[in-house]
Amino acid sequence: MSPLPYLRLTGITKTYGGFTALKSVSLDVRRGEFLCFLGPSGCGKTTLLRVIAGLDPQTEGRVELDGRDVSRLPPSARDYGIVFQSYALFPNLSVHGNVAYGLKLKRDAERARVEELLAMVGLPGSGAKFPGQLSGGQQQRVALARALAPAPGLLLLDEPLSALDARVRLHLRRQIRDLHQRLGITTIMVTHDQEEALTMADRIVVMNNGVIDQVGTPDDIYRRPASRFVADFVGAMNMLPGVVAETGRVRLGGLDLECEADAVPGAAVTVCLRPEDVQVRAPAWVNRLDAVIETMEFLGPFHRARLAVEPLGEQRLTADLSANLVRDLDLGAGRRLPVSLPRERLRVFEAAGA
Repeated sequence: MSPLPYLRLTGITKTYGGFTALKSVSLDVRRGEFLCFLGPSGCGKTTLLRVIAGLDPQTEGRVELDGRDVSRLPPSARDYGIVFQSYALFPNLSVHGNVAYGLKLKRDAERARVEELLAMVGLPGSGAKFPGQLSGGQQQRVALARALAPAPGLLLLDEPLSALDARVRLHLRRQIRDLHQRLGITTIMVTHDQEEALTMADRIVVMNNGVIDQVGTPDDIYRRPASRFVADFVGAMNMLPGVVAETGRVRLGGLDLECEADAVPGAAVTVCLRPEDVQVRAPAWVNRLDAVIETMEFLGPFHRARLAVEPLGEQRLTADLSANLVRDLDLGAGRRLPVSLPRERLRVFEAAGA
């Protein structure tokens, strides 16, 4: 990849009357990378995509695409293809007509290009059909082929899988990722689905209330959340209220735990830990707790256990236990279980409102 960004956003602000949807957002997107805008409804992710596309121009800020300032250019003058959640196919045009829409090629070249694209998205020989004859997943693949038809430098995907059922969504997720790797096209996808972002993206941009909370690889976002919001939004998480006892130690109810926090002693904090990071067969019993299994939820390859720990009072700890572990130790509700909370896996954030 080139060291220079293919897309650069600088100070993007978007207001609607008295409402600010985006607040001075800046971001560099590398050439050839797959980037996901992830966040809850209303966080600004779709607005930012529409700013990039020129469909909803920014109030302030600058958009540069491949070194060119496109901030005030209309959508037609920007080099991108876009796929919408609603497919946006022309019902009166055949699949061929939809894919070829906007192409300015001679008839034979157009036919060859459309056939190439339909084969690429797994719909060979479908050119004569109409959108109404296709399933939702097939229509979305036609929309993808249409977006790729003019060979754009940038591909924009606005929640393209959210209207599909789980099995089709999984298949298209893999297909889009495979196409990206084959074509090397810079791709930005908007999604509220954490699993989609974690499995598809090279980097994830987590947004909240019109700003970017964190940008990082899926592993960074999942393992090293930079804020309490990211920790809570991405994946399952234990969120335990506590107080900093001293540097490197935090107090949760009647427990003192080793951690990597450097907050001021006495500060109210939230201690975050992934359920799968609760250790049962610990190589070193750091932060050892004696727990009682209250309930166990079967989730296929693992069980999600709700643990009561006496010094935590009413606060409960969630742990994900592998099916093998549950079978080997004959675990079930009512069993006592020693667990360890690895200090390096504890993330400590200032408490909300503190």
